[in-house]
Amino acid sequence: MSKTARERLTPIDGAEDRPVYVDDREETYHTWYDTAAYEPVSTALVVAVASIRGVDVEDLERVSRYVDPDALNALVRHWDERDEREGRGRRTISFPFGGCAVTVYADGEIVIDPT
Repeated sequence: MSKTARERLTPIDGAEDRPVYVDDREETYHTWYDTAAYEPVSTALVVAVASIRGVDVEDLERVSRYVDPDALNALVRHWDERDEREGRGRRTISFPFGGCAVTVYADGEIVIDPT
């Protein structure tokens, strides 16, 4: 995401477990998973979608209905390891989840479009 786009982000209230930001112009939500700590990207996106929807994580459908969480986590780890050797690329994977369109980027960004 460009610096200009980052400047448009505003933190949302009620996202205590994970910082989530809204881009009012694009009507999307943004969060980042920690590539340095052990936090599976699948966990980060479920928590973020729950925050956006204002529901408990347990009330969401299972992410495995749309994507294999273990495969997603392994793919993102592979991107991270590969990018350390070859430089950051803008690899992505997108899928529906929780009534949203979710896009996970290799650089740790998760973009959630509730439309």
